[in-house]
Amino acid sequence: MSENKGGIFSLYFRTNLLVRILVGLILGAIFGIVFQKANGAIEFLAPFGDLFIRLLKMIMVPVIVCTLIVGTSSIAPSHLGKVGLKVIVFYMFTSLCAIIIGLLVGVVLSPGEGLELANISGVAKEVKAPTLVEILLNIIPTNPFGSIAKGDVLPIICFCIFFGIALAFSRDSKEENIKKAADTVYAFFEGMSDVMFRVVGWVMQYAPIGVFALIFIVFSKNGAEAFGPLANVTISVYIGLVLQIVLVYFAICFFCKLSPMTFLKKVRPPMITAFVTRSSGATIPVSMETAEKSMGVPRSIFGFTLPVGATINMDGTTIYLGVCAIFVANVVGSPLDLSQQLTVVLTAVLASIGTAGVPGAGAIMLLMVLESVGLKVEAGSVVAIAYGMILGIDAILDMGRTSMNVVGDMMGAVVIAKSENELNEKVWNS
Repeated sequence: MSENKGGIFSLYFRTNLLVRILVGLILGAIFGIVFQKANGAIEFLAPFGDLFIRLLKMIMVPVIVCTLIVGTSSIAPSHLGKVGLKVIVFYMFTSLCAIIIGLLVGVVLSPGEGLELANISGVAKEVKAPTLVEILLNIIPTNPFGSIAKGDVLPIICFCIFFGIALAFSRDSKEENIKKAADTVYAFFEGMSDVMFRVVGWVMQYAPIGVFALIFIVFSKNGAEAFGPLANVTISVYIGLVLQIVLVYFAICFFCKLSPMTFLKKVRPPMITAFVTRSSGATIPVSMETAEKSMGVPRSIFGFTLPVGATINMDGTTIYLGVCAIFVANVVGSPLDLSQQLTVVLTAVLASIGTAGVPGAGAIMLLMVLESVGLKVEAGSVVAIAYGMILGIDAILDMGRTSMNVVGDMMGAVVIAKSENELNEKVWNS
């Protein structure tokens, strides 16, 4: 009897969020097909979808600011020596390769091309493509608070990275008053970060309802033909993940004179754990145990590289961002030009520094990337509907991209250990 307390609301919150979002996607598609051109139902459900988009936009900037400042300032300057520099350069390199692969897969397979979201009100704002020099100059904000107020993503990221690094040096100061003040600032942003991710959790509890509303509108107006593009996006993302392993990680293994098949075999426990939990942070204990007992990476190396990797290395997520940005642009009917693709690369690589290793963080990063190239996710717009379609299958994509993020973390630990001549060859070859 006690299990029925709370009724349907209790059942809703007890059910896994992944399951609820998938159910929302499926039911939205089914009801949308059944109730074709149901204008009354569309008008009734539209505010529920718009509310979800507004909630996501509400949390975007605070999440960027808090996570980036905490992520960069948590790395002690004393660790930013030879090993720290190698780790950061390695993770930035693999993230760069990943976003390029994601964009290339998106361009070649063109997910979303030809899909017309009929009769949907609102259009994305068109922006004049900036030159390369303008893109690079615009990264530096003239007024950080103005950029925060306007939601200009790249300047916000740039300022927060500078602020975080300066905070890290202040926390490491030998002057007690400076160190104490810096620790207070760090504690504030760490607390803010925790609070914001609690808010993110609340917003994501509403996600199944928002996804249902957005997907219902898509299928009610477009019918079953909307299924194809979603399958195309999923296939494209997973092709990109496989290419990252074959073209990037295998090449790195060969360069370091390590067996790629041995690496793939040994990395399976954390890879599977990440696939199931959808959290690179939650997988860290499994990753550390695998690194030490199966791969021969010393604690002095993996104790630094894996936590840093969980914070700044997002290879799978950047592939997802490249494919999904192409998808949304194709649906809107404004394919990304070269300068916009470069902006996607810069945003994805820089944003990966502060994206927390928690389930669903990629959805927030996608929002950032779309905003950075002028695809404004505004309530009722085609961009918002296309974003909602992606979010409907985000759980499926999240499993693959999180798994790839962890594989990249493990690759970094092995490579750094090898470069420092600290990899235990006996354990590696066992």
